[in-house]
Amino acid sequence: MQHPHPHPQTPTPAQNRPGPPAHRRRRRTAVLAATIAVTALAGAGLTALSTDSAEAATARQVEKLDRGVVSVYTGSGNLVSWRWLGTDPNDVSFNVYRAGTKVNSTPVTGSTNYFHSGAPAQADYTVRAVVGGVEQADSVHAVQLRTGYKDVPITPPAGGTTPDGVAYTYEANDASVADLDGDGALDFVLKWQPTNAKDNSQSGYTGNTIVDAVKLDGTRLWRVDLGRNIRSGAHYTQFQAYDYDGDGKAEVAMKTADGTRDGTGAVIGSSSADHRNSSGYVLSGPEFLTMFNGQTGKAMGTVDYAPGRGTVSSWGDSYGNRVDRFLAGTAYLDGTRPSLVMARGYYTRTVIAAWDWRGGAFTRRWTFDTSSSTNSGKGYDGQGNHSLSVADVDADGKDEIVYGAMTVDDNGNGLWTTRLGHGDAGHLGDLVPSRSGLEYFKVSEDTSKPGSWMADARTGQILWQTASGADNGRGVAADIYAGSAGAEAWSASDTTLRSATGASLGREPSSVNFVNWWDGDPVRELLDGTRVDKYGTSGETRLLTASGVHSNNGTKSTPSLSGDILGDWREEVVWPTSNNTALRIYSTPVETATKITTLLHDTQYRTALAWQNTAYNQPPHPSFFIGSGMATAPRPTVYTP
Repeated sequence: MQHPHPHPQTPTPAQNRPGPPAHRRRRRTAVLAATIAVTALAGAGLTALSTDSAEAATARQVEKLDRGVVSVYTGSGNLVSWRWLGTDPNDVSFNVYRAGTKVNSTPVTGSTNYFHSGAPAQADYTVRAVVGGVEQADSVHAVQLRTGYKDVPITPPAGGTTPDGVAYTYEANDASVADLDGDGALDFVLKWQPTNAKDNSQSGYTGNTIVDAVKLDGTRLWRVDLGRNIRSGAHYTQFQAYDYDGDGKAEVAMKTADGTRDGTGAVIGSSSADHRNSSGYVLSGPEFLTMFNGQTGKAMGTVDYAPGRGTVSSWGDSYGNRVDRFLAGTAYLDGTRPSLVMARGYYTRTVIAAWDWRGGAFTRRWTFDTSSSTNSGKGYDGQGNHSLSVADVDADGKDEIVYGAMTVDDNGNGLWTTRLGHGDAGHLGDLVPSRSGLEYFKVSEDTSKPGSWMADARTGQILWQTASGADNGRGVAADIYAGSAGAEAWSASDTTLRSATGASLGREPSSVNFVNWWDGDPVRELLDGTRVDKYGTSGETRLLTASGVHSNNGTKSTPSLSGDILGDWREEVVWPTSNNTALRIYSTPVETATKITTLLHDTQYRTALAWQNTAYNQPPHPSFFIGSGMATAPRPTVYTP
């Protein structure tokens, strides 16, 4: 049952701030329908000026990507698509070449894809941008998906046996992408999980967690073995791959411990220490945070993990379940350059530490602790999800950390809390485009709280909510139905699909998991297990059934990665093959007439790809609305190192 007039939550002082003026941008990092001239200035205060914008927006550092050309064979020809970069001009057009011969009769202006009818699967394509009537140099050659997918070879680590005699092997698990070597192409960072990985609530030994860096051609750049003192499971290892120091090559950050072996074979801490107890938990010994070189895997800097575990029982239990619940993310806390966010705890105490990586060293930017004298008693404890989101929710140009039912401001101060507690899923984006700013949809685990709710992301004000009474384990918000304005929302314990304003729309989708832009329209599709479906009011239409692959994380049934990593703005899906010897990339074979800048240059979306691997994986959402009836997509204000 819907509650049309829910009781508002008690606001924190930040909730009483006046809203942004109507003329301000939905995201201060985006300028709509403007010609962007990116002016590179020395130092951190780079700005980009719009020729028809009254205000300058601060430019954000993003990856210097290549054109990302992809060719998907359909049986009747190849769909060639490519990136419209944030650093391209608004009026750029493109020519498509096959083996040096142009195949389009007039420049492609209204999209960034072209269907080359009748061409064979192995046709070789490049793309040339046309700027001011002048054709530019050739792009990289297209990544060929000759059978509708491309396999990136990977090599499973050798299995082993735990101290109690249990044998295990390895399965490819969550992945992320970043340009690790500075060549303009995205590389994979892949977590290998042993078959005896455990939820924190389960006792028992696990094998080691292994992390690989792999290029698109299957070249392995390095392998990191986190060692026996990092327990393996969804809540223990959250890795972040991002260019934190702005040198054009991404770094990789992870929690480490005694015995972690970096990509060069060097050991962090003591190689002989074994801190596991008889139940397989690691509740003693040092805890570290390490920044690895993305190209070599070398440990470049290691500091004590913040916060340390301290007294185990202070996190909610004494046996090791809640003390080792970790989340991680990347956020533009200064509005220009990315910072690393590492966190511990969400059922009771929560501590979030923000780090800068500059000049080869860690610097702690701030620490937010729900048990501190500043925050204690204000309703921030016990509000965390099994994931987090990052966005500029208050339109000040700097990112906030949406940590479940509460949000931390860019300066490390609490911004708001709804006091509605822990949940398994949350979605942050421009879900209600008729309103100013961003919205946040979340489900609740507490049976005494609303089953799900939609809030203003700037203030935490509840916009609508559903009935309480169930542990609501799944929920999604995305525009999957063109018949209703804005994003729809649905959840496991609700019985209906809901509009952006909470009204019933009838039949719920058949899955409550991931979403994906796959076909030609801007309405999003359903991604669950190893399939992509189109929602319909009477039933789904199957668009993709992946073969020879497996989903990850048990009943969560998530891919290794889903996001805009190649081609135009539509989203690829990456699953491991059934035998774990390849990452299989699927990309859409469907033409689109919609032109959107690569989502990799929308920093809300890009940081969401970085945190997607965190705990219970959630799909990425951009800073602006993509869906039925959408406005012209904004151009990002960005610069490249």
